[in-house]
Formats: sequence, structure tokens, C-alpha cells
Amino acid sequence: MTPSALLTLLWQIAAGFAIALATGVPLLLLLRRLQFKQTAYEDAPKTHREKTGTPTMGGIAILAAVAAGVLVSRGGSAAAFAVLVFGCAAVGFIDDFLGIRKGRNAGLRARTKFLATALVGAIFLRMASNAGFSDAIVHTQHFNLIVPHWAWIVLGILAVTGAVHAVNLTDGLDGLAAGAMVPPLYVLVIPALAAGLDESGRNTIVSFAIGGCLGFLVYNRYPARMFMGDTGSLALGALLAGAAILDGEMLLLLIVGGLFVAEALSVMLQVGYYKVTGGRRILLMSPLHHHFELAGWPERTVTFCFWLASMICSVIGWAIVYV
Repeated sequence: MTPSALLTLLWQIAAGFAIALATGVPLLLLLRRLQFKQTAYEDAPKTHREKTGTPTMGGIAILAAVAAGVLVSRGGSAAAFAVLVFGCAAVGFIDDFLGIRKGRNAGLRARTKFLATALVGAIFLRMASNAGFSDAIVHTQHFNLIVPHWAWIVLGILAVTGAVHAVNLTDGLDGLAAGAMVPPLYVLVIPALAAGLDESGRNTIVSFAIGGCLGFLVYNRYPARMFMGDTGSLALGALLAGAAILDGEMLLLLIVGGLFVAEALSVMLQVGYYKVTGGRRILLMSPLHHHFELAGWPERTVTFCFWLASMICSVIGWAIVYV
């Protein structure tokens, strides 16, 4: 990486960090004043009951950093990327707001959230197509795997909805989702920056988002003073998927986002096995992080180990594609 590329990466991450950190102070006060508070799931581990009353929708601080990245980016994909991230954030905001009004962790129905984020993803993919992005789903130093355009659209919608809801499921412990998001985002942005490329503006937005996640962790690390809510988790999932799609690395999501994939699979396997066996379970509780909690692991230990797992998955993905 050239010195100029490194400086670009560092100032963008630092700027995103500063924006999220500065936004968090008034945001925390506002959320408390508006009584926008989290209600723990009824089926969550008993230790989570003390989290009830913690301000939620804190993902707005991360979105502030992303918005700054959109404003300073130069490229044809900035508008499409913004539509994807903020469109999914809007779905999450509605879900959070409805849950707060009901006084329990039940906002939009899962099917409604899935369809709404799929629609946002389809709009994003249409805009990306008009901007001239290729239909590659794997891009390495040695070959490109390009599929028919209709297949790229279908796979893209699956990538968006899958990433959005996988990250949403992962957001269950203090600092877990925000910290686990940093390694895969870094892997998706660093190769292009090292080559001095950012024609699409994608890298600038992702770099600001990395800083935003780190800034948000100041408020979200254990014990959390603020949760990101679906406003943040749906936006981060969209950000991860969008970055991979615009980079032609859609299938790389399965590797660099391996932690999120594991969390989503743990829920699907648990539910499927429960139905097939008439009430038996594979895990003590799903998603996967709750299994380790009920097995006696301290919350901070689970979070740290999951951060480490995300880092390992990201390094493996980087090695497969870029080495």
C-alpha cells in the first residue's frame, strides 16, 4: 500500500470514528428523553433482563458517519449505496419504533422485514446496473466469475436480505455486531485502496463506516450505554452486502461474513430440528452466542471470541481471493 493510500484510509476511519463519537453524546441524551428504550426478549437469558431500559436506535451514530462518507465520496455508486444502507436503516427504524410503542421486543413481522429489505435491495441493484457495474460474483487476481444478469440480480437480493438479517441476529450482546463488522469491512476495502482505486466511491463510504463502528463501540461496549437497534443492525448488514456486490465479491460474503452466517444457520437449524423432533433442541438457545452464554461463558468472553472468529474468517477470505 502506498503512503498516500494508507493516509487516506486512516483519515477516513478517524473521521468516521470522530463523527460517531460526537454524535453519540447528544443522541444518547435524546434517546433517553424520548424514552426510546430496549425491552429484552422474553426468551432471552435471564442476565439480559437488566438490559431492559437501555436506550436503543443508537445505530444512528454509525449512520451519521456513513452519511459523511457519502457526502465526500466521488463516484457513481454513492447514491445507490446510500439508498441501500439508509433504506434498510429506515426499515429497522420502523421496527424499533413499533417495538418501543408496544413496550416489548416485537415490531415488524419477520416476513414484512424480509420483503421490505428485499425491495430496497432490488432498487439498489437496479441503480448499480444503470451505473455500469459488472455481473461478477467472484473477482480475484486470476479470474472473474460472471453470471447472467438475471442471476446476478437474484443472488444480489439474496445477499442483501441474508446479510441484513444475519447481522440483525448477531446483534444480541454488548458490542458484538459492531465489533464483528470491522474485519470483513476492512477486508473488502483495503485491496482497492492499496491499488489506489475508488472510482465508485464505495471505499470511502466503507472506510467511514469502519470508523463509525469503532466510535459507536465507545457507547456499546460492555456494559452498553446504548444499543444500535434494528436501525443500526439492518444498515450494517446492507453495508456489508452492498460493499461486496459493488466489488464483484458477492460470494466472498460467505467467508468474510462467516460469523454472521454461523449465527443465522444456528437459528435455522435450531428451529428446523425443533419442529422435526417435536421439541428437541440442538443448542441450549439460538442464536449461537446465547448458547455459549447459557453454557456459562461470561458475556465479554463470548463477544471477544466472536470478534476473533470474525477476524479469522476475514483473513481466510482475504487469503483466498487476494493472495
